[in-house]
Amino acid sequence: MIKARIPAQDKDANLKSYDETCRSFSWSEIEKEFSWHGTDRMNIITESIDRWAADPDRRDLPSLIFQKHEVINSFSFAQLKTMTCKWAHMLAKHGYFAGDRLIILLPPCPEAFFAMAACARMGVIFCPVFSSSSFYELEVRIQSTGPKGIVTLPDLVEKISHESAAQMAHIFLISGPGPGLFNNEIEIEERISGMPEDFTPVPLSPNAPLYMIYTSGSTRPPKGVVHTHADMTGILASARWVLDLKPSSILWVDADPAWVTGTVYGAFAPWLCGVTSVVQCDPFTAANWYRTLELHRVTTLYTTPKIIRDLMEAGNDLPSRYRLDSLRHIATVGAPLVPALFYWVGHHLNRYPHDNWWMTETGIICIANYPSIDIKPGSIGKPLPGIQAVILDERGYPLPPLSLGELAIKAPWPGMMSGLWQENARFSLYFKNDQWFITGDIALQDEDGYFYHQGRNDDLLKAGGDKLIGPFEIEQLLCAHPSVAEAAVISKGSEPGSGISTLKAFITLKKGYIPSTRLTFEIKAFLKGNLSADIVVREIAILDALPKTRSGKLLRRILRARELGLPGGDALNMQD
Repeated sequence: MIKARIPAQDKDANLKSYDETCRSFSWSEIEKEFSWHGTDRMNIITESIDRWAADPDRRDLPSLIFQKHEVINSFSFAQLKTMTCKWAHMLAKHGYFAGDRLIILLPPCPEAFFAMAACARMGVIFCPVFSSSSFYELEVRIQSTGPKGIVTLPDLVEKISHESAAQMAHIFLISGPGPGLFNNEIEIEERISGMPEDFTPVPLSPNAPLYMIYTSGSTRPPKGVVHTHADMTGILASARWVLDLKPSSILWVDADPAWVTGTVYGAFAPWLCGVTSVVQCDPFTAANWYRTLELHRVTTLYTTPKIIRDLMEAGNDLPSRYRLDSLRHIATVGAPLVPALFYWVGHHLNRYPHDNWWMTETGIICIANYPSIDIKPGSIGKPLPGIQAVILDERGYPLPPLSLGELAIKAPWPGMMSGLWQENARFSLYFKNDQWFITGDIALQDEDGYFYHQGRNDDLLKAGGDKLIGPFEIEQLLCAHPSVAEAAVISKGSEPGSGISTLKAFITLKKGYIPSTRLTFEIKAFLKGNLSADIVVREIAILDALPKTRSGKLLRRILRARELGLPGGDALNMQD
């Protein structure tokens, strides 16, 4: 752990006193802000889009701003309500009711957000899927979800198998002409325009499903994580305190809406807070990324370490060519924010990034660095007020500070998944001792209450008798060598008779360095001089790239599988 502290970036943030808020906080206080408080019926659209569309001071302010090929489309809260009502009427006309499922297979575009909001308005469960998904990924989701229909583009229809197409009532195309592969293709552009402009949100029970997103399991098929309308309480609180959203905020979440971060914090969070959300529809380039910040005067950025690394590689001089003075808060998620990335952002974007942690299963940000508290580089921060996080031993009991164990959250909280789609037995495996939600992540907590992520539970390494260590700190040390860009460390098993892990490191090199035996020996010597004597990295392999998920999360299990000669799957198509 790094002991350095970066002073609080904004002591006048929404969360002014972390400690005082935690002591006095109750989720019921947040619930009082919603019109459904004290009842057993709710709808997230009533409390977000429709609320602001009815507010004379905010109805005409931009809710969504889309940019593609320098063309900008903006929708006010009033316009967004109208569009989602039209979409809801279109779906209702085709026989959709609360509880039906609809897959959204679209790249970032207005229609993806209209479809999500229309489904929420009706109680239809939507399932966003990456437009880059493989045939197999889409097939698994269709067969598991049993959707009534799918919303997609003509160019993506060929990813649908004939068997799956026959099981669905509709293949909605947001543009035409359709390819004519299936007889249930429906072009909806003209149909939408003629629909009524008002559709009252359907009152739903708190546990009514809102959406489901599939995540890849380490050893089992993808799981459909289900979230409900009651998530709105946790989404609102986390957006205010972690992203520090204010009425004047302009938020850019540079994540695909098919990733849970794009769904929750690119759509529902700004809608609940009544702020503007920017959506960049073009593929990533460093110049386009900076231009988006400048053009839309973005105040709050939610990004990933992967994007930051790509920006670093594009050059240190590029940020100075753009006016970025509107940017006042940066948050990151998706992978560990190593110190090199942290300090680069602080130096070149004039704001230090605030790393945070959550999972598709948790539904909301659960641990975070907040603008009003000091940052410890390398830490994922402190629990959100109302969230109790601990480090557990293998028996499920809390460990003292500075102990390595499994990160767990006390259940329930507003945002926790309500279940796994049609997999109740698998869902029950997330809980230990009837109260702890087991995340599968290895972490430790320091004496000040800051948490440090150390990898997944199957990434643990054994050294020096019964001593268990996470791979992250070894990887950080490898990256401290001037030649190493990224690193991953795995165990190849135990040495006979000792039980100590045989460690192997995989690295990528920075520009200007050439792989050689001499360089490998230099890196090994560097490790030996900086690691404990009972931690020995036996092998170092130099790769062109490390396997990662779309968000940049390292997939050590693929490296382990390759070492054992087993299939590890296509990393580029894996979700978090």
